[in-house]
Amino acid sequence: MNIQEAEKHLNDLELQLLKEIAEQDNSEESQKNRKELAVEIERFKKEAFSNLSPWDRVYLARKLERPNAFYYINNLFHDFIEMHGDRHHKDDPSIVGGIAFFESMPVTIIAQIKGKSIEENIKRNFGMPNPEGYRKSIRLMKQAEKFKRPIITFIDTPGAYPGIEAETNGQGEAIARNLFEMMQISVPIISIIIGEAGSGGALALCASDRIWMLENSYFSILSPEGFASILWKDSTKAKEASEVMKLTANDLFDLKVIDKVIKEPLGGIHKYPFAIIEQLKRDIRESICELIPLSQLKEDKPDYILNKRYEKYRNIGVL
Repeated sequence: MNIQEAEKHLNDLELQLLKEIAEQDNSEESQKNRKELAVEIERFKKEAFSNLSPWDRVYLARKLERPNAFYYINNLFHDFIEMHGDRHHKDDPSIVGGIAFFESMPVTIIAQIKGKSIEENIKRNFGMPNPEGYRKSIRLMKQAEKFKRPIITFIDTPGAYPGIEAETNGQGEAIARNLFEMMQISVPIISIIIGEAGSGGALALCASDRIWMLENSYFSILSPEGFASILWKDSTKAKEASEVMKLTANDLFDLKVIDKVIKEPLGGIHKYPFAIIEQLKRDIRESICELIPLSQLKEDKPDYILNKRYEKYRNIGVL
């Protein structure tokens, strides 16, 4: 049974349980049926979703129902104020940035945003940023540095937009500039990969002190379809490509590319989106409390946090 069939069967079981509950029949037989259905649902979830393949995780990372960055912004922070424009050309709605409070602390948030409908996806360019989005990101990061605000980025993109206008406006330079500037930003930076993280389009917001991935997200040099097209001249071999690309959260944690794997509930985060919010709050709180003192070591250890960030990337993949 593939993951699509497993999802359909799980949805059928959950719908059956809801119907049983809606009937409000409190007879002994009905209560027994509900208990048996609940046990069957949990058993099936463990059987179907406990050992997912890389291609299954790619499928879950791309699901339209998966929470986008706005969900995390609205549930982890408060008083979010969005800022627009790169001060050069225009605003890019595929990257949202601004200021918010995490508990009582002001932070800067930068997030790649996918739409939840066809209309919104067209508006957000399906989460594929243009150069203006990356230049807006750097503008907000430098502002955060000026006012000593930690930076939190949310990554969810199949890749930077490869259109003619984007290339004409300096897409490659914008991504490279982001990487260069982020390595010199002296405030803490935390990056959280919540869905897809493709190529330089994702990496441009990941030159961070901490990189975390949701369990069913992926981070890769390009899409499995693109990898298969280049390696085997056949994009239909994307499933095979995903097996060799080492793109899952667990693979990248083992390779020291990322720092934390955030467990998702069985079936995927889209089924129970609030399940990880409290954990994320704890993780963000702990990391900020750990990183802020490092960013303030100026007199005896100048640029300590920058040196640690540099060492982190020099050591990636060294086992």
